[in-house]
Amino acid sequence: MTDWIADEKKYVFQNYGRQPVVLDHGQGTRVWDTDGKEYLDFVGGLAVNVLGHAHPVVAEALAAQSRQLIHTSNLYYTKPMIALAKLLVENSCLDRVFFCNSGAEAIEAAIKLARRFGHDTRNGAFEIIATLDGFHGRTMGAVAATGTARYREPFQPLAPGFSHVPWNDLDAIKAATTSKTVAVLLEPIQGEGGVNMPEPGYLKGIRDWCDEQGLLLILDEIQTGIGRTGTLFAYEQEGIEPDIMCLAKGLAGGVAIGAMLARDDIAKHLVPGDHGTTFGANPLSTATGVATLSYVLENKLPEQAARASERLVARLRSMEDRLPVVTEVRGRGLLIAVGLAQDVAADVVAAARERGLLANNVRPNAIRFMPPLTVSDDEIDRACDILEAAIVAVTSPAK
Repeated sequence: MTDWIADEKKYVFQNYGRQPVVLDHGQGTRVWDTDGKEYLDFVGGLAVNVLGHAHPVVAEALAAQSRQLIHTSNLYYTKPMIALAKLLVENSCLDRVFFCNSGAEAIEAAIKLARRFGHDTRNGAFEIIATLDGFHGRTMGAVAATGTARYREPFQPLAPGFSHVPWNDLDAIKAATTSKTVAVLLEPIQGEGGVNMPEPGYLKGIRDWCDEQGLLLILDEIQTGIGRTGTLFAYEQEGIEPDIMCLAKGLAGGVAIGAMLARDDIAKHLVPGDHGTTFGANPLSTATGVATLSYVLENKLPEQAARASERLVARLRSMEDRLPVVTEVRGRGLLIAVGLAQDVAADVVAAARERGLLANNVRPNAIRFMPPLTVSDDEIDRACDILEAAIVAVTSPAK
């Protein structure tokens, strides 16, 4: 019998802290490992599997497109690429789409577009203000924009032109703005930072400041987009519109894809030869994106996620009365974190996994849930029961 974990340790870079389980197949919110053990998957591929595992819409789109046309390069037009761009534009506040392969690549494209905009219209302004505890990816430009020091420091020197200010501090953004500033980049909700919520009026204040100063507002909706927070995009709940928006994760239901959207007057600054990608906009990923996004819209999954969130949050908050270690439940839609009074998140996640629930210890004292938008009430209840049992097992005095 193959020892898959031993082979991984022998043949694969050891740059991931993987959970000690080999997943074999899934259906909806459930997955099974190679031993046949069943789990509720509340990680959802890190907010990717908006329709869950093995959804027929995703599977059928992949199969049909793979028999027709998988890859052509961007030297040619393809119908799926144009169809997905049309869907995104018609259902957002933006006008143009650039497709790539991942969230980090979408951020890189946004950085280049902002710098080209600064070159053309703001006397070469190139600096971008980002926030502490923000996360934008692991490529060199995205790492430079990321506001978590432990992701940046081992890779110095990083690309210049990024400053980082505290989250939820509009005055700090104003103070950091100079004649060289071209844009503000941030997540509407900080996902990797621990599901940190914006204070009321914070994003609107940033939008107003950008308008006043002639700056671009770049929203990283890689984790919050495609219905995750209860609307198709998180900005819709803040009464603002970005100038540039980055997407990935849930856009194609599990198939690798990224996208940068921008207003027409900004997009025009990227001209032929400025930016490109071989695999971006390939027919396989964009056809699956059309199928996924169409299903999300037609079946009103953002609204369904908002309803499911009410049940999940209520169940989790009920634990605060019974379990003193549970200090906070924060988030929006189906991007939820449970704050803990102790740094035991990794132990709780391990105990939950043993009991059949997959969750994410996003911070030492926080556990993140990102289940499919199709998660059922029964699955939410079972997940919360398992989480509570895991917390008790880890934090009880007898331990």
